[in-house]
Amino acid sequence: MTTRNVLRAAAVSLALLSHYATAADPIKIGVVAPMSGVFSSYGKQIENGINVFLRENGDVVAGRKISIVYRDNAGPNPEAAKRAAQELVANDKVDLLAGFAFTPDAMAAAPIATQAKKPMYVMLAATSSVSTKSPYIVRTSYTIPQVAEPMGTWAAKNGIKRVFMLVSDYGPGHDAETWFKKGFAASGGELVGEVRVPVATRDFSPFLRRIKDAKPDAVFTFLPAGEPIVSFMKGFAGGELAKSGIKVLATEGWADDDTLAAVGDAAIGAISTGYYSTDHPSAINRQFIANFANVGDGKLAPNFIGVAAYDAMRVIYEGIKKQNGKVDAEQMMALAKGLQFESPRGPALIDKDTRDIVQNVYVRKVEKVGGKLVNREFDTFSMVKDPGK
Repeated sequence: MTTRNVLRAAAVSLALLSHYATAADPIKIGVVAPMSGVFSSYGKQIENGINVFLRENGDVVAGRKISIVYRDNAGPNPEAAKRAAQELVANDKVDLLAGFAFTPDAMAAAPIATQAKKPMYVMLAATSSVSTKSPYIVRTSYTIPQVAEPMGTWAAKNGIKRVFMLVSDYGPGHDAETWFKKGFAASGGELVGEVRVPVATRDFSPFLRRIKDAKPDAVFTFLPAGEPIVSFMKGFAGGELAKSGIKVLATEGWADDDTLAAVGDAAIGAISTGYYSTDHPSAINRQFIANFANVGDGKLAPNFIGVAAYDAMRVIYEGIKKQNGKVDAEQMMALAKGLQFESPRGPALIDKDTRDIVQNVYVRKVEKVGGKLVNREFDTFSMVKDPGK
């Protein structure tokens, strides 16, 4: 063999070795989520949802090990989220971005995903326009219009003709207000009052008096998850609005297991629309709940955030499998579009046009069953797309 041929063979060998070494490198998923602070339960839901999927499916897909790199943004903090996404891309060399609990965080990180051509899997951030901010975004949670409009439609068609609206005065609250109105008015409902309250509101007594004086059939409310909802429901019960026959109508996040435990019996009778409840009667959901308890030491029940994180991992794995271990951004998006799967929430589909999830929206009522409060599904809007697009 000539010297030239020996050098050529050596070069080919080195190229092949380099290729196989690259193919064997871990696939890094950079997760931006609130892991500390008042919203740390959101981050824990994301982490547990991811870990349940890894527990069930392993941390190797198509021969590539999956590595999760977390960055804490105690959020909502768009500057911190943008910085975290930049650091994950530039310093940690992640292949994919994920997480993003809040709309401002997702919108701040979207240009990073676009510039770096990194697929970005949004696990909450429910403002409709989020998925329009980058061609590399896939959202596996929901949009506020997707659940608020069905709530308005259901109410007007089920004997609730007069409604008072109370929402927090920020983007998601405005979205809920707009889309509940659309569903309610289109089905013949009448608004008898509406108010926007500061996001930091904890004392709802002056607003509850206004609601009682308006004598509606129901109050539709949208508040940040956690303490605001607990305060509202306790005030609602204490003000005896429930005894006057006024119903509470709400959307996803209103009656999760931890919220119900904090509110207690004051939550009984509240009606909401959403895509996930631990009471959802399916074998896959029962398994999901059991595995979620195992990865989280039984301290936290799954909610709509946990299941969105779990399903985002499913979409990621399917894209990697179909590329035989590659993570080409364009192909990841193409393979996500139209993907159908069975989730703990029920049937799910990634919309081929918007890259948002299409899913059942359930009407649920808080009931006490066997001494425990549950968010029981009793009606369904089948395979709802985001009406905001």
